[in-house]
Formats: sequence, C-alpha cells, structure tokens
Amino acid sequence: MADDSLRPFTIDVPQAVLDDLRQRLARTRWPEAAPVDGWQQGVPLAWLQAICRHWATGYDWPQRQALLNRHPQFLTTLDGLDIHFLHVRSPHAGAMPLLLTHGWPGSVVEFQQVIGPLTDPTAHGGRAEDAFHLVIPSLPGFGFSAKPATTGWGVDRIAAAWAQLMARLGHHRYAAQGGDWGSAVTSALGGLDAAHCLGIHVTLAMGARPLPADPTPPEEAHALQRLQFYRDWDAGYSTQQATRPQTLGYALTDSPAGQAAWILEKFWAWTDCNGDPLTVIDRDALLDNLMLYWVTASAASSARLYWESFGPGKRKPLPVAVPTGVAVYPQEIVPPVRRWMEAAGFSHIRHWQAMPRGGHFAAFEQPALFVDDLRAFFGTLR
Repeated sequence: MADDSLRPFTIDVPQAVLDDLRQRLARTRWPEAAPVDGWQQGVPLAWLQAICRHWATGYDWPQRQALLNRHPQFLTTLDGLDIHFLHVRSPHAGAMPLLLTHGWPGSVVEFQQVIGPLTDPTAHGGRAEDAFHLVIPSLPGFGFSAKPATTGWGVDRIAAAWAQLMARLGHHRYAAQGGDWGSAVTSALGGLDAAHCLGIHVTLAMGARPLPADPTPPEEAHALQRLQFYRDWDAGYSTQQATRPQTLGYALTDSPAGQAAWILEKFWAWTDCNGDPLTVIDRDALLDNLMLYWVTASAASSARLYWESFGPGKRKPLPVAVPTGVAVYPQEIVPPVRRWMEAAGFSHIRHWQAMPRGGHFAAFEQPALFVDDLRAFFGTLR
C-alpha cells in the first residue's frame, strides 16, 4: 500500500558531520593564484580562502539551522521517492496556495526572505488579500529530498510529483512559481496539471529558442548577447553535469572548498552584483545554501538533473495554456523574450514585467521586487 503520510521533519546535522567539515576545510590543498586578475579564470584564490576561513571558524551552523527550522517542514513519498518540503500556511482566510520551486545551484534557502511577506502580508506592508499558503519542495536529489536510485527523474516526472503533492496537501487549485530548473518544472506543471494549476510565474524560459528578426529589437539583441556569452564562457558546468555527473561528484563530495568554488562561482556570474555576490546576498545565507549540498553529499545527485534533461532522454517541452506571468531580471542568464516564449508554446502570457535590477536568483537577490511582482500577477487570478 502506498505511503501518503506527511512526516514532520527537522534539520539536525550531526556534530560529527560538522567536525569533519571543519577538518577538511583546514586541510584544503590550495592551487596557486590565477595569473590574471579577478574572476577571468574562475573564483579568485583569496576570495575563496576568505569564504572558507569564515565557513570553518566564524559561521554558526547551530544558529543558522535554527533559522531554517523556524518554518514547518515535512517528508512525504511521491512516486516512490521521499521528498522534503516546507509547508507554511498563511494566517489569512482565503490565501492562495503557491508552489515555489528552486533550481541549481540553489535550494529552499533561496526563499527564506520571502516566506514572511508572502504568507503574512499585513505584517510586511501588504494586504490580507495578497496572502499565500506556501509549499516549497526540495528537488529530487537536492537537499533533504531522497536521491533517485534509477533514471527517469526529469522535469516532467518532477512536475507530476509536485501536482500529486499539492493534491495530497488539499490544495486542489494552486499557483506555481519557479526560477532556473524551477522555471522548467513550473512550466511543465502548466502543461500537465492545467485542471488544478491556476497559473504560473517564471523568470527563465528554458524551452524557448531564438527566432530570426530583421531588425532585431533591443530586448532580443540583449538576450542574444547574453546567450552567446553563456555558450562561450559560462556553460562548461552544464556540459559536465549533463554528460559526466558521477565523475564530478567524487571531487565535490570530497572537498568542501571544491564544492564552494563550484557553486559560488555561479552566484558571482548570475547575480546583479557588480563583481561580488556578497554585495547582494548575505555571506551566511550563501553558506546556508552551500550547506544543503555539503551535509547531504548531493553534488552528484543534484547534477543528474542535467543528464536527465540534456542527455539521452532530452525532452520536448509541453505547451502551456494556463495564465502565465514573466519577470525579466536584467542579469538573468538569458532574459526571457516574449516572442520566443509564445513560439515555444506559452499561449497565455498575461503579465510581463521588466525589472530594474536583479539576476538569476530573484527571491534571493531582490526579495521585495520578487514579492511585489508575485502579488501583482497572481492577484489577477484570485
């Protein structure tokens, strides 16, 4: 008989894991500094050494763990796999259920600053009618969700599991939002579960492809420039994770400094930070996110989503007919282009908002802008 129970969960990292982490950080064998300035060849040695020194000696995990545990968390079994999720109910009657999905190299930590404003808007400058009940799952193989032991856990299967989760929680009509892989999962929900999904909001259009235009509109030229830069200089991680995630996993699972470099480089590359991610995201919050990869040894299992999506079983995105909202952050990897999205099957785009600042990790970087935009779009669906 299938187990559909909801089991309360509390993050409780054993002291032995923390001691091992500090010992590994202290024994890090560092390479020489790059012969060029800045980040041209990757994470600068001095910058990463400072991060790892703080991680080992200044970062207070028990305090951070308590902060992460302040919201209700659960485990439940979906399609044979244990999934970790936050379920934070609003105190306001009539709140809209909203499913938030993270991507790589993110986690549920990305949404910590927006949970309060979304669930209890009157305490954060909003109106009671802006309230949401939040469901925030960890993707399979990420964080405290179980690691798939078989292939097949791609975007569509995750979306089907998320639809099952919302039904199990009693949210028979719900909205969904996501960035990075969360955008792909959220878009798939809009195609797979239109009977229950009220609408979706995304910040990245992974299934959309450039279309010719003469002349090229400025916003499309900007997106094309970002796409070319990504292909030339920024996509190596994706190729490795899509082709040899297991090989990569050995190094990252063994070395916390290596795991930090692999992940934190993307927060430099993909945030609107003027060259230093610490200017837009708190250092300890970045380490909270990193800890969810380290303490669960999920370097390889999280990377396999790329293999599932870009490898032998490459999927064709489903058409999305539910109402769709899009936020365009200027430093997104490839900012969404409406014409490209419509050609890719997004037939009901009702909200399109160009943001004044921000990048790939919208809720993490610009929580106030993120909250305001979700209130604006989903308010039209209440």
